[in-house]
Amino acid sequence: MAKPLGVAALLVYGSPALPLAVLTLPLYVYLPTFYAETIGLPLALVGNLLLAIRLVDAVSDPVFGLLADRLTPPGGRRRGWFALASLPTALAAFMLLAPPLDADPAYLLAWGLALSLGYTASIIPYAAWGAELSGDYHARSRIAAAREGLVVAGTLIAIAVPAVLTAQGVADQREALKLLGWFVLISLPCLALLAAGIIPEPRPIPERRMGFKEGLSHISANRPFLRLLIAFVLNGFANGLPATLFLFFVARALEAPDMQGPFLFIYFLCGIAGVPVWVAIAGKFGKHRTWSVAMVGACVVFACVPLLGPGDLAGFGIICVLTGFALGADLVLPASIQADVIDVDTASSGARRAGLYFALWGLATKLSLALAVGLAFSLLEIAGFEAQGSGRTGVAMLVALYAILPVALKFAAIALMWSFPLDKSAQEDLQRRIAG
Repeated sequence: MAKPLGVAALLVYGSPALPLAVLTLPLYVYLPTFYAETIGLPLALVGNLLLAIRLVDAVSDPVFGLLADRLTPPGGRRRGWFALASLPTALAAFMLLAPPLDADPAYLLAWGLALSLGYTASIIPYAAWGAELSGDYHARSRIAAAREGLVVAGTLIAIAVPAVLTAQGVADQREALKLLGWFVLISLPCLALLAAGIIPEPRPIPERRMGFKEGLSHISANRPFLRLLIAFVLNGFANGLPATLFLFFVARALEAPDMQGPFLFIYFLCGIAGVPVWVAIAGKFGKHRTWSVAMVGACVVFACVPLLGPGDLAGFGIICVLTGFALGADLVLPASIQADVIDVDTASSGARRAGLYFALWGLATKLSLALAVGLAFSLLEIAGFEAQGSGRTGVAMLVALYAILPVALKFAAIALMWSFPLDKSAQEDLQRRIAG
């Protein structure tokens, strides 16, 4: 078995997650208003173009997953793919964040598609690389923690820096986003190459090629994977609803729009703080049970949200701290368990297909987020909620979608994961079968 990665090596592996984080939530927070208000494109058109990009992005996941498993570029199947994809990804991000003043819809569509495809081509081999770096049950949690913890840190930086620069009058939104673009353009390829130069390529194992039909049969027979995937979608849906409605809830239910940024910052900061704690707990009690306990805790806390009303800022601050802390488990433990269920496939099929599996999880994540946005906005509209309004119409529906439905969804995920069959003993048995 490969020597466990030390703290320095884990930080080197996780470091590209800092610039990659800019290309997730922060990008889709800033882009619509930036291209509509600063560049001057119609808001509806911007929304339609971003939707088209998301649809192409969803289709591209399994394609890049298959390519990442089948093709081996210079540098290795995992780190070689990641290093090669990092430069075009960084360039597309810069072009999107620093457009010319006369950028037209074609510019947004072209560079948006380039970034979407580049990000997918980067993140799939990057995640698969981490899953294959160690076959140890607990070491996988530490690897996932290094990556996902820095993702949250990067998200905090990407959200906070432009907001602070703009609020202090140091730079307008255009200059602040251009600065963010330069950060990605320089740091992503450099950190990707640093990681590729220091962190080893996963140890090769004898494997065989299989046709599409046979490969699909192994996936459908992988019961732990299917069980985890369903729990992952349910929990992702449960997290996606409050994430989608967070700003509305603070502004309308609490009537404190000025506290949106501070509460969001507290939530993610506590998510980072929770990561090492949950990894340590999982080391003693197992990953699936620890994740289940964290979800139960989040449910208990979220059940208190309907008791809040206008001005209950201290109570909501406590909720942000506790649910943010639970987020640390959501970030790390499913990603670590994902590596374990891939072992089931490797042991039965004789092939290493982490790229395809992470592509399927990527699809599941996008599906859960899309469901959250579509359901939430549709039901709010039916309830008479108005995004630009100031009254209490539809606030009850907002609270139900923000707090009550997520609790029900999380309990369904807990029911699937509490007695999950793939514990440390079962995973070690799989590793012995793979080693032959």
